[in-house]
Amino acid sequence: MVVLVSGVWGGSVIYASLENSRAPEELALSTPISASTATATAPAEGTSTAGTIDGAWAVGGTSQAGYRVNEVLNGQDVTVVGRTNNVEGQVTVDGTSLTAAKITVPMTGVATDNNSRDGQFLSILKTSEFPTSTFPLAKAVDFSAVRDGVASVQPVGDLSVAGITKPVAVILEAQTTATIVEVQGTIPITFSDVDMDAPNLGFVKVENTGSIEMLLQLSK
Repeated sequence: MVVLVSGVWGGSVIYASLENSRAPEELALSTPISASTATATAPAEGTSTAGTIDGAWAVGGTSQAGYRVNEVLNGQDVTVVGRTNNVEGQVTVDGTSLTAAKITVPMTGVATDNNSRDGQFLSILKTSEFPTSTFPLAKAVDFSAVRDGVASVQPVGDLSVAGITKPVAVILEAQTTATIVEVQGTIPITFSDVDMDAPNLGFVKVENTGSIEMLLQLSK
């Protein structure tokens, strides 16, 4: 029995170590640039500089969104990250205020490195009935700091997942480059807050808290 338990525990440690080494790093802005650097490079017509953020923007490029949670396997924490490059949205900046935004993510494209896990994910989120998640901005937020470097703000909006809509705050950073506006956001989530039970298979369970991550590229 001791040998069996030791073998199971040792296997769990090895599995956890391997999975954690494979887990992608948190999404982050590219190396920040100063406003003077951004304006020193003449962009092509229709692209952004630190001084011209006003207007309507579309989410595109290599934008990403997904989730990050911890599984507990026989006492070992395993970081699980699911992501998709299929992200849609529109953002409006009036002067230096972020006045409107709506981000839409087709959830069926969110994937990890495990097909079985992904199937369970799709079932939990009821994607056959609610295939997309959305986040519309609830009220305007001051965006002026992005003109001088990285803007750190916490806009609020209504997150809709699996047919449940809840008000949330986004921990958000944004910056301009010579061609686009980059936006990195994190939304802390709790399964019970969206009327979901964290998956629990006995030997492996998912912790009740996690986060939604996004890295958006905005262009005109």
